[in-house]
Amino acid sequence: MRAADFDFALPPERIAQHPARPRDAARLLQVGGAGWQDRQVRDLPGLLRAGDILVANDTRVIPAQLEGRRGAARVGITLDRPLADGTWHALARNARRLRPGDTVDFAAPLVARVERRDPDGGVALRFNLEGEAFTAALRATGALALPPYIARPDGPGPQDAQDYQTIFAAREGAVAAPTAGLHFTPALLAGLEAAGVRRVTLTLHVGAGTFLPLREENIDAHRLHAERGEVSAGVAAAVNAARAAGGRIVAVGTTTLRLLESATDESGTLRPFAGETDIFIRPGHRFRSAELLMSNFHLPRSTLFMLVCAFAGTERMRAAYAHAIASGYRFYSYGDATLLERA
Repeated sequence: MRAADFDFALPPERIAQHPARPRDAARLLQVGGAGWQDRQVRDLPGLLRAGDILVANDTRVIPAQLEGRRGAARVGITLDRPLADGTWHALARNARRLRPGDTVDFAAPLVARVERRDPDGGVALRFNLEGEAFTAALRATGALALPPYIARPDGPGPQDAQDYQTIFAAREGAVAAPTAGLHFTPALLAGLEAAGVRRVTLTLHVGAGTFLPLREENIDAHRLHAERGEVSAGVAAAVNAARAAGGRIVAVGTTTLRLLESATDESGTLRPFAGETDIFIRPGHRFRSAELLMSNFHLPRSTLFMLVCAFAGTERMRAAYAHAIASGYRFYSYGDATLLERA
């Protein structure tokens, strides 16, 4: 397969710059065997069944974008994930200028030493602070790493700090929001509970690699950056029990689905999981976990568009996206949503 197989033309005015308000007023394109239906996110309780289980990602976005100096040179850093040796894997503008042993000074008191350059083009940074002191310094000096297609010439504002967190956000560590979760409101969660839909959360800390373009035309040559995830024993037991009772697993977002697929064995049993995953889901993948996927609209030629094509069928998704573009749906992180039935 080639990246060109997953290309489509998207008018720039279809890219959402702000979310719908209230959030569950966003449009929802339901895609299944009978074609598609135009709905709203707030219709979700009526589209699911009692006994279904909604699985969401509870990662919380950190202010991962930092500006520093190596001597007189300015350095832009986007934190990706902490590593087992205590360093942070990070992406850097002009990374080739950074060498092991270099010191990068951020706003006081935050300083980092470059430990090594990694084969993927990133760098490993060791900061002078740890724990709560590091978290406090990051909050004081860092900024949200909003996707480049959200135009903020002066940087993310206070409203973005609220808009770019999901209602499920609890565990700090993501560079980017799991955007399907951005549509949920207290009223929507109450409606789902009243409809008999259970809800659990797992954690996948979305990394900076989510913004990287697909550089290989042959998609089988592409490698995803690893991301940290955790599925607790209690969540695994709840999901397995719901499935055994005839309920469907509803994954909220591609991040949730990627972790479910990483932690589900060949028999379809979800296992507790704690570690990194770099699973790249594209057409041909045999799904073992979710029956339904709620997801935003994704970029052309992106690994996430490949994932939804794998889940719901490439031709079906190409047709559904063409309908969405013609019908004025809003795309990407702050845009509208889809509810996909597994092909």
